[in-house]
Amino acid sequence: MRYWYMKKIINWQIAGFAFTAIIGTAFHFLFDLTNESIVAALVSPVNESIWEHIKLLFFPMLVYALFEYSFWGKEYARFWCIKLKGILTGMALIPTLYYTYTGIIGESLDWFNIVIFFGVAGLVYLVETKMFLGNKTCRIPSEYAFVILCISGIVFFVFTFYPPEIPFFQDPVSKTYGF
Repeated sequence: MRYWYMKKIINWQIAGFAFTAIIGTAFHFLFDLTNESIVAALVSPVNESIWEHIKLLFFPMLVYALFEYSFWGKEYARFWCIKLKGILTGMALIPTLYYTYTGIIGESLDWFNIVIFFGVAGLVYLVETKMFLGNKTCRIPSEYAFVILCISGIVFFVFTFYPPEIPFFQDPVSKTYGF
């Protein structure tokens, strides 16, 4: 692989991490800042549940991937497959790390939740970069991977307003679910 191509991918991925970190952080406050707007509820947490906080990673990464795709992703056959793997990995790591550490120490620490968000975002972009620079094939066709990401977004929309009444979707402070 040519040096300039590798450098381009690395630079795009670093920018993606920065975008995700900044927008994800801003989205944490978006719902309250918009006086609980229904539109903001679609992409930002409406409560303190783990499910709602996964939006902080999912939507910024998806938006950035769409932007990235328009500039260079079209020339890369595995683009959406890699993005799907990265985003799903992040979506799995956030609750796994959260439930592991809260199970061990018995409480949720806001500062550590922030560390988890930034750490997972950084790790996901690093893993994606390694996949982009590697030569392995993706088993999921890019078109299917993109559709799965779109369906995931729709699932977030639906569960914002109609969440299952299980602890994963429950606000630990108010004990309520969804919007």
